[in-house]
Amino acid sequence: LRCMSNVPENTVYGGPKPQNSEQRVTLSHLRQKHKKSEPITVVTAYDYPSAVHLDTAGIDVCLVGDSAAMVVHGHDTTLPITLEEMLAHCRSVARGAKRPLLVGDLPFGSYESSTNQAVDTATRFLKEGGMDAIKLEGGSPSRITAAKAIVEAGIAVMGHVGLTPQAISVLGGFRPQGKTVESAVKVVKTSLALQEAGCFALVLECVPPPVSAAVTSALGIPTIGIGAGPFCSGQVLVYHDLLGMLQHPHHAKVTPKFCKQYARVGDIINKALMEYREEVGNGSFPGPAHTPYRIAGADEVDGFLEALKEMGLKQAADAASKA
Repeated sequence: LRCMSNVPENTVYGGPKPQNSEQRVTLSHLRQKHKKSEPITVVTAYDYPSAVHLDTAGIDVCLVGDSAAMVVHGHDTTLPITLEEMLAHCRSVARGAKRPLLVGDLPFGSYESSTNQAVDTATRFLKEGGMDAIKLEGGSPSRITAAKAIVEAGIAVMGHVGLTPQAISVLGGFRPQGKTVESAVKVVKTSLALQEAGCFALVLECVPPPVSAAVTSALGIPTIGIGAGPFCSGQVLVYHDLLGMLQHPHHAKVTPKFCKQYARVGDIINKALMEYREEVGNGSFPGPAHTPYRIAGADEVDGFLEALKEMGLKQAADAASKA
């Protein structure tokens, strides 16, 4: 008797799932692409439907970013999102994206206190969130130590340098990095240190193209650019941004300058919602085509009307008869 499981019998104790590059993107797959100078595609997504779209499109890496704080939850920065909220986003994405490598963003406040905290949080992203790897921001000595400890714990780490949104308190806002000699050299040195710590890839955000070109040349691991020009090993954009999903004037003010909108899905969504509102308002929806259910036959209809009358509900019977 199968009374202890709510999943099909053939999925219980079925052994490990195939992990070859044809069915699932792995670090080995990314290393091969990097070795062949094939660009790596990364998209930031936060839920099941968007993850399914990434899967269908053949995107290499799905990053579950803490930018969900702004894009999904409506905050002005990435700082407010919690670890539990990020894990919920990770689980949703993991259910939808079966092919891409899944990378979860460690949220602010979940890894800075100690290496033990960092390893514990990273472990939860794999065990509870279904991620394949994690990403952490910054290149301070403590962040590099944390990255090294997480790697030594057996968890793949993606680094992130340049504009690091979790550090806006120190940076004084969302400000590009690498615009001076000192700043540019710091980006290169930090990138090398993160590679030495064991990171498998590095996000370069909002740095000038010569800086990203120098980092990409100096490193032996892939660089993933976002607002960093065309000289990186790959590129990453936010799902909602590249699709133009949010067309509200407020969002237009905060949409990154580097983002290319490949569609204006938000306009289509707005148009559809307004049409729905109008059709409900004028009574044209739902029409016969969207009212598919019928009482079994004339005898059943008559029986229903008689039952209503016997209940003293003549007005209801008249309404049912008219319908």
